[in-house]
Amino acid sequence: MTTASHPRDALFSGEKPFPILPACEHFAGSEKLIGKAMDLQADYGPIFDITCDCEDGAAAGQERGHAEMVARMIDSARNRHDRAGARIHDPSHPAWRQDVDIIVGQAGRRLAYITIPKATSWQQAAEVIAYIGEAADKAGLDRQIPAHVLVETHGALRDAFAIAALPGVEVLDFGLMDFVSGHHGAIAASAMRSPGQFEHALLVRAKADVAAAALAHGVVPSHNVCLNLKDPAVIADDAGRARREFGFLRMWSIYPAQIQPIVQAMQPDFDEVEDAANILLAAQDKDWGPIQYRGELHDRATYRYFWEVLQKAKITGMPLPDEARRRFFAD
Repeated sequence: MTTASHPRDALFSGEKPFPILPACEHFAGSEKLIGKAMDLQADYGPIFDITCDCEDGAAAGQERGHAEMVARMIDSARNRHDRAGARIHDPSHPAWRQDVDIIVGQAGRRLAYITIPKATSWQQAAEVIAYIGEAADKAGLDRQIPAHVLVETHGALRDAFAIAALPGVEVLDFGLMDFVSGHHGAIAASAMRSPGQFEHALLVRAKADVAAAALAHGVVPSHNVCLNLKDPAVIADDAGRARREFGFLRMWSIYPAQIQPIVQAMQPDFDEVEDAANILLAAQDKDWGPIQYRGELHDRATYRYFWEVLQKAKITGMPLPDEARRRFFAD
């Protein structure tokens, strides 16, 4: 039995590994819907994240009670996999600091991330991230809570690379609906759905910039919602195009029936997963020195790629070869 080092130790020594996150982020805004999502996550496994929504979920004047409910749900037994985050109010709203104080203060140890909507500049995103850090310190947390930043304004798109470079940023989300609305009718409503969302020049530019900025800084790019709630073919096609044509590695869901089509469309190719397992097993046997596989030379550069393929396969629920699962994912 090999005693060679694990790929996470051997391949990323001294470097920040790329975040391997579930390929779907499901939004829920009420206690009932958050609970249903957590129950579904318990059934499916942690193949999707749950974002408990304060921005669109809280009724005006009830922001405090809503944030307390979100904190209570995140800290509850129903949150079995600790893969629930929260979207707070936007930085111009008077309740955003209250959201942070309550959710981080009451559920910070189990909070997967905080999503920041409608930032208009990298400075504004940095201010919110800094406040989240201060709240974590006050709560006695010994970790940095990851930040997910929505790019849905002209200013955020302009500063996408600077936002992605901020410490603690884990995901850049593209917010299609608000972005289209911010063009004052210059982009038709038809571009909020396919095929227009993938063809309009301004949206192609925006999506490409968000994905490029995220990937350049080791951050996960996350794609906007599909307006079709129940047709799995339409949902999967949107997710597949986002993945293949723009490089998005994650996508929002706003209805339970969207989760499985998104996850499946974001899964790696089965043949590539099989190759990844075989290459990494052989590489570990050689203590991560160069190997030949099917007449091709492979070394640490390709090992990193294939290790990420294998992790993405695992987190999207794909079956893995037994030996690869035993060696690399036993814990």
